[in-house]
Amino acid sequence: MPHLLPPDTIFPGPVLSRRAALGAAAAAALAVAPRPAAAQAGAPARPLPYIDAHSHVWSPDVARWPLAKGQTKADLAPPSFTPEELFALAEPQGVGRVVLIQHSVYHAFDNSYLLDCARRMPGRFSLVGMLDDTQPGVGERFRALLPQGVRGLRITPRVRGDAWLAGDGMAALWRTAAETGQAMCCLIDPKDLPAVAAMCQRNEGTPVVIDHFARIGADGQIREADVANLCALARHPRVTVKLSAYYALGKKAPPYDDLIPLIRRVLDAFGVERCMWASDAPYQVQPPHTYAASIALIRDRLTGLSAGDKDW
Repeated sequence: MPHLLPPDTIFPGPVLSRRAALGAAAAAALAVAPRPAAAQAGAPARPLPYIDAHSHVWSPDVARWPLAKGQTKADLAPPSFTPEELFALAEPQGVGRVVLIQHSVYHAFDNSYLLDCARRMPGRFSLVGMLDDTQPGVGERFRALLPQGVRGLRITPRVRGDAWLAGDGMAALWRTAAETGQAMCCLIDPKDLPAVAAMCQRNEGTPVVIDHFARIGADGQIREADVANLCALARHPRVTVKLSAYYALGKKAPPYDDLIPLIRRVLDAFGVERCMWASDAPYQVQPPHTYAASIALIRDRLTGLSAGDKDW
C-alpha cells in the first residue's frame, strides 16, 4: 500500500531505500516507535498507510483539560475534536497515523492533552508541542519531551510578535533541536520567511518545518515574490514544507486546483522527499471543506508525478 509520507520518516523504521535515507534527515524529527499500524494497540485491523502530518485535537472536557487565558468551552470551535473524531474522518481515506500539533490558542504551553492522546493510543501519533522560550532551561525541557513523543516544537510570531526568533531561550531551542533531531515547526506568514531564512543560515543542523506553505495565498493572492522566498529555503537541506491548509489559501474552495501551480513549485524546489501532505483538521473539515477533498488534491488530482513520488 502506498504512503504519502513513508513510515521510516515520520514514523521511522529500518532504512529501506535511498529515498527513505534522503527524507529521514529532515522528517525523522517527527518520529515515533516503528510498528505497523495494524499491530499497534488500538489500531484498526485493516491497512491504513497514509500519514497526516498536521492536525489539531481538543477535548470538550475543559474541567480535565483547562483552556488557556480564561477561555471556556464556548470558545471551542468546533466544540469537540478528539482523536476518535479525527480518525472517523481520516480512516475512510486510508489515514492511520497523524502528527498532532499543539493548539497555540486553546492550550498554549500546556502540552498535557497531546501527551495523553499519545499515551492512550500508542504508535498512532507523533507530537509537536509548545514551550515558553522566555523561561529558564527551555532547551533541556524540550529535550526531556523527546521520550514522550514530542518530535517538534511549534514556534510562531502569533505568540511572541516581532521578537519571536530573538532571545537566549529561542537560540537554545534551535541548538537543542540540532542535537536531538527535533524540528522547529514554523507557523508563519510570507513576510516572516526572510527571518526564518536567516535563522536557518545560522543553524544549518536544525530540522525546520514550514507549516501550510507559510500561508502563501491566505489573502487570496499567490504572489511570485512570496513563492520565491519559500522556495529559496530549499537551499537549507534540513528544511521541509507541509502541503496543507487548502481551505485557507488561494480561492479557498474545493477541489483546490488553483493551488496546484504552487504545489508544483514547492515540489520542484524541495523534492518530494522534503514535502509532507497534511490536512490541518479540524479547520479543513468545516463545510464546504472536507477531509476527503484535502487528501484527494495530492492523491488524485496532482497529475504528472511518478507512482513512487505520489506514494511518497
